[in-house]
Amino acid sequence: MGDDLGDEWWTHEGASEAEEETQLEKQPTEKPNPKTKPEKRKSVTEKTVKAKKTKKNEQKECIIPQKKETEDEKSTKPKRKRKKKTITDVLSSSEPKPGCPADLQSLVTQYFSDKLSVIEQEELKLLDSSFLSSNDLTHTLSSYLKQVCPKWSKIQKQHKEKSSVVLLIVCSSALRTIELIKQLTAFKGEAKALKLFAKHIKIEEQVKLLQKGVTHIGVGTPGRISALIEKEGLGLQALRYVVLDWNWRDQKLRRMLDVPEVKLDFMKLLESGILNGCKEDKIKIGLF
Repeated sequence: MGDDLGDEWWTHEGASEAEEETQLEKQPTEKPNPKTKPEKRKSVTEKTVKAKKTKKNEQKECIIPQKKETEDEKSTKPKRKRKKKTITDVLSSSEPKPGCPADLQSLVTQYFSDKLSVIEQEELKLLDSSFLSSNDLTHTLSSYLKQVCPKWSKIQKQHKEKSSVVLLIVCSSALRTIELIKQLTAFKGEAKALKLFAKHIKIEEQVKLLQKGVTHIGVGTPGRISALIEKEGLGLQALRYVVLDWNWRDQKLRRMLDVPEVKLDFMKLLESGILNGCKEDKIKIGLF
């Protein structure tokens, strides 16, 4: 019996020791498990942070070329140019002012400033006595001519020279010429007026008309009038008055000398003998 109990105790004690050993062996294997889990979490969190950083970098990289494209597009887009103000824009916003002798004088000086010497430019200056009174924008053509030519009836009777006129009215176009001739009715009386423009009329026909009979008034464009003077179809020996259609404006609000071609022809007309006639006190200029 005693041996049996001893054996049982030993076997029980041995079994308990064996169990403790197995538990001790199991403990070190079980303990690292909870330690390994946070390492996995750390690796996961590091991966997510790296992934977020890479995404942000990718987003930044994606945003930069978009900005470049927009800058390129801006550079390729044509820049809007500011529209230059035309004569029409300027004149439509300003009140019309009647022309005066100083306006004509400054225009002549400006035109010849780079074409003539200083001494020659001084010779171009006209005296105040070379000008008739200017239209103050209240006159019709007939009322203005009656004012500046009070002795017209006597002058027209004394004029008997062919290929020459006493009164020359200079305007910008053929249509304006016809309008002005119609407005002359109340002034001209028995005087003969002739159209002097290039539209639909050959210069040879106008030369023949001037040679055929006595013409008192010539109305036309500076280009055709200067051409007639050059061809000796129109003489200046009887000319006493040159009236410029200065204040009238066309549909674009341009005056006669605002049109470059007309301005050039007008300057040629002045050089053809009118300026010399003014200096000799034979011709007077009026701004209508």
